[in-house]
Amino acid sequence: MIVKPTTAELVKYAENKFRLVIATAKRARQIATGSEILTDVDEQSPVTLAANEIAEGKVKVIC
Repeated sequence: MIVKPTTAELVKYAENKFRLVIATAKRARQIATGSEILTDVDEQSPVTLAANEIAEGKVKVIC
């Protein structure tokens, strides 16, 4: 199973991997608690949805 987008692809949207992980986790928690999903990807996992939102530029990493 290949997960897209990969960490290597996503790290360009953050200062480093650690900030990327924190931002993805925060956004995934928001999605899991009912926030609007900003991507059209057909996926159930909040983490994958959050990663796709970051990759599409719909969520900015600012932490």
